[in-house]
Amino acid sequence: MTRIAIVGGHGQVARQLVHLLRRADHDPVALVRNEAYREDLEARGAEVRMLDIEHQGASDFAAAFAGCGAVVFAAGGGPDGNADRKRTVDLEGSLKSIEGARQAGIRRFVQISAIGVDDPLPPDTGAVWRAYVEAKRDADAALRASGLDWTILRPGRLTDEAATGRVALGSDVERGDVTRADVAAVVAAVLDAPESVGRQWDLVNGDVPVEEAVHASRP
Repeated sequence: MTRIAIVGGHGQVARQLVHLLRRADHDPVALVRNEAYREDLEARGAEVRMLDIEHQGASDFAAAFAGCGAVVFAAGGGPDGNADRKRTVDLEGSLKSIEGARQAGIRRFVQISAIGVDDPLPPDTGAVWRAYVEAKRDADAALRASGLDWTILRPGRLTDEAATGRVALGSDVERGDVTRADVAAVVAAVLDAPESVGRQWDLVNGDVPVEEAVHASRP
């Protein structure tokens, strides 16, 4: 049994991940900035710890990770059209999580990114979308260079449908949709799959059962 710190612990993927980690006999630790989220998350089976991603530093992240054996970075700046929050949450939040994990002596780190963020952007790309893509791209590059035991998952367009239990997972898969529930299932699966360390995988819904896809995928 391992405590798993979830940065962005009240997000839509994170809330589903809490349930899956409990089923896998892990102890999810949801890190959130708003005390109002506590009741919901505790009802789902999470331990709740307070962390303000934007306004606290790496040492605060390390303290919040105390006693955990892995970190999942599931935070995002949200669809509010604020380009600055793409930097402070999606990039700087990831960088502080990486450094916090180092300080806490945690090696295992799983990051939820987005498909295609290494691709060149068209010249007419809007400022908010450009900020989002660049934040995810740079956060992934920093994690790859961190020396941690990392896995990066790059989902396609997220949907709210029920889990299908079937995905396409690999270093270069065709873009498509994926349910948030299936993203959570893949995160839970890779945490228990040593062969996923050092892998960066695109993720969309497909035909292969989640566990099989995780254990079969190669770069």
